[in-house]
Amino acid sequence: MSVPTTTVPRLSATPTFDPLLKPAIHLPKHTLLESPNSRAILVGNWRITASTNPISNAPQCDQLQSDLSTGSDGGLPLPEMTFGSNSLKMEWRTSGFIGQDKRQKRNRSRDQAGAGADKEGDTSAESDLEEEAEEEAEWIYEFDTLHALLGVKKGQLEPGDGGVKVGYAEEWLKSRTGPSPLLPMPKTVPTKPYDWTYTTTYCGHSPSYPSVTSVETTPSDTSSAASSLITSHSPRNTSSSQWVPFDLNHPSHAKHQIPLAELTRPDPILFYAEVPLFEDELHDNGSSALIVRIRVMPTCIFILSRFTLRVDGVLFRTFDTRIYSSLENDEGTIVIRETTGWEAPYDVVKNRLPKRDDLTPLTDPLFIAKILSELPQSQTTGAGTGWRGLGKKCEWMRVRK
Repeated sequence: MSVPTTTVPRLSATPTFDPLLKPAIHLPKHTLLESPNSRAILVGNWRITASTNPISNAPQCDQLQSDLSTGSDGGLPLPEMTFGSNSLKMEWRTSGFIGQDKRQKRNRSRDQAGAGADKEGDTSAESDLEEEAEEEAEWIYEFDTLHALLGVKKGQLEPGDGGVKVGYAEEWLKSRTGPSPLLPMPKTVPTKPYDWTYTTTYCGHSPSYPSVTSVETTPSDTSSAASSLITSHSPRNTSSSQWVPFDLNHPSHAKHQIPLAELTRPDPILFYAEVPLFEDELHDNGSSALIVRIRVMPTCIFILSRFTLRVDGVLFRTFDTRIYSSLENDEGTIVIRETTGWEAPYDVVKNRLPKRDDLTPLTDPLFIAKILSELPQSQTTGAGTGWRGLGKKCEWMRVRK
């Protein structure tokens, strides 16, 4: 009786083409640089640097408060956790920043030096970073703590500023007012008024364009001191590009939108950084924080700056800035900026909790942003504060053809 045999197919050294399998994505030439307090990537025409440092110490806080003080307004009390030395900077140059020939020659000389090159290699990253920093950028866009706090309202809050009172403010006033109608309500105007929630519509700034510091074209909360600080750091050679409002009816503007499908694709991440600028617990009445995140993928650069505010028992507020630029655009370097502001009463968001007894998600900025984006009134009436940051605005800029 013969025993049936099975033939095992032999694996070919050359795999057969499967149309259902996507080809491997091409990785662009890029260089990663690192120093103790900063990391950078050089890719295409871009140099992107993320500086992350500890919470500012006393001398640094004094300097920051001095920079924030303008005229007789007395400055701004700093948030409890202020990262005054943190920043995220995008720099663009026509010829790019990767000095391939020079760096390859230096690397070859290090390899030829043998074991002795190990000691030199300890400082190679720092020397590379310093060398690249000397190269002039033609266009700069950055996020930093100073300019973010310059966007916080100082002085008496006015309509549009979105002023917020804590949940027990009215009860506190009533408890200090006698039953007689002749007794007036006590004045609650602070000695040095400011927006204690640190709400800011800061969406980054470009040193070459002093007006590009917030959503508004000529923001009222940008001081002359801020403009001088921006101008003093302006690059010598700048492009004449300006932000162009997105027009849905304009045929050429339709393509200048952030491609969400590309951002959700599981592409490799060449560079990632999280840069906190400030955070405050609002005297145990909630929290206020501004964090900037960036990821560079083989096809694009994407930045998300998110301000999140929670005032317990009152409201939730979020202001997002998204920056996108494709690394594969044949029509030149185009940068897209999208700003969105949401707001909703505290109880409205609380009622969306997955578990009624678990309040933990209310401290998660991602959960807050998700719920706010699902509420139709969150960009219109919000929580009834009249905050001017509500709504969505899209702009694009052609840095250079």
